[in-house]
Amino acid sequence: MSVPILLDPTNESRPAQREQLTRPASVKGLTVGLLDIVKARGDVYLNRLEELFIAEGAKVLRFRKPTFTKPAPPDLRHEISIQCNVVIEALAD
Repeated sequence: MSVPILLDPTNESRPAQREQLTRPASVKGLTVGLLDIVKARGDVYLNRLEELFIAEGAKVLRFRKPTFTKPAPPDLRHEISIQCNVVIEALAD
């Protein structure tokens, strides 16, 4: 079975390829970052995920991009990378 390759959509002139990381067996004891990209109703989705992750024993940290039209600023990406074990980004309309 081949390993899926993820494409980074932020630079279409030269797409970067990344290998998918192994998912943890459980979120218990992990810090889950929820990134709201500020699209309509994304917060509704993240609110429900937060409830579910807390019920499974995870610590949840919430983050928010300044705008959905641009990538997250480098300082925000760095903060997420050092504080979280896993991250979920919400897209909704």
